[in-house]
Amino acid sequence: MTREEYQKTAEDVIYLASCAVNGVSPDQSRVKEMDLPLLYKIAEFHLLTAITAMALESADVHNPAFTQAKGKAIRKAALMEAEMNTLFSRLETAAIWYMPLKGTVVKDFYPVYGMRQMADHDILIDANRADDVKAIMESLGFTTQHFGSGVHDSYFKEPVCNFEMHRALFGPRHDEKLNAYYRDVEHRLIKGDGYERRFTPEDFYIYMIAHEYKHYSVGGTGIRSLLDTYVYLRKQTLDMDYVSAETEKLGIREFEAKNRSLSLLLFSGEGLTDAEHEMLDYILSSGTYGTVEHSVKHTVNKLGGGVRGKVRYIRGRLFLPMDSVQSAYPFFYRHRILLPILPIYRIGRGLAARRSRVSAELKALKKID
Repeated sequence: MTREEYQKTAEDVIYLASCAVNGVSPDQSRVKEMDLPLLYKIAEFHLLTAITAMALESADVHNPAFTQAKGKAIRKAALMEAEMNTLFSRLETAAIWYMPLKGTVVKDFYPVYGMRQMADHDILIDANRADDVKAIMESLGFTTQHFGSGVHDSYFKEPVCNFEMHRALFGPRHDEKLNAYYRDVEHRLIKGDGYERRFTPEDFYIYMIAHEYKHYSVGGTGIRSLLDTYVYLRKQTLDMDYVSAETEKLGIREFEAKNRSLSLLLFSGEGLTDAEHEMLDYILSSGTYGTVEHSVKHTVNKLGGGVRGKVRYIRGRLFLPMDSVQSAYPFFYRHRILLPILPIYRIGRGLAARRSRVSAELKALKKID
């Protein structure tokens, strides 16, 4: 597909998503001109197939691929919600505090059930009880996929249930200001019923933006994040003076203002400035969670750019600082005599388990002058 074809079809996805969340039937003459296979491909890239399907159906367009995607999204939402409710009951019984995060909360602000597609459920837990949470998850039939390193533990249950249990919101690998601000987050939380915790509406929004900024500034972020912002802001009246002051502390005040303006204009059908178009172009090329190319380019530039930046990037990927070794490779941290072979181990593991990611990184490095 050409850049022009991608741009036009991405605009169609935005238009249909806007119609869906605003309760407007799309213009049938415009829908008839859409390339549905390409529309599906781009909607899927941004995890927006369900909402696009709902908009098409309101224009009396029933495409099998979109209909199937919508059905899968609704079934997955129902299964995940049932598992989540069971989990929360078990956490209550075990006296473990917990807080739903991100899309797990925002999905309920959308006007139709299943409209906001879910890849996983993110839940913040009492980090001191992570072992107990692991035991609960496994007793519920989940398989532990990742535990004890990074900021979250990952669990999966057939057929479609992915849960990420966060012990922290940000870590040492993330932006320093974000990590510091959210390091002792429990004191910012409000006690709900039982052991559930929540942010104030303002603090939830600030975390949404901080999390989006993390993706945007590294690998990029997609249309769905903008749509989440739009849907949330339409439902919540926020103290924007507080938001401005707190995002200033985080170093993301300008990003928040630009992101908010773009989301509100984009999904209300209003015109964009040149700067907003530039921001949108970056987002359109990023997909739901960003791209490897964006991530590599950002990191190389941050390390000085050019050949020097590329050398530093490669060195940083091979030779980790000790705090990262401690969290990601505890065996090597405990047996430090083996540290010289850690780079070889990481290369081998990368080629075995993440060959496509390694290939994408190398291609991205080649594109940088």
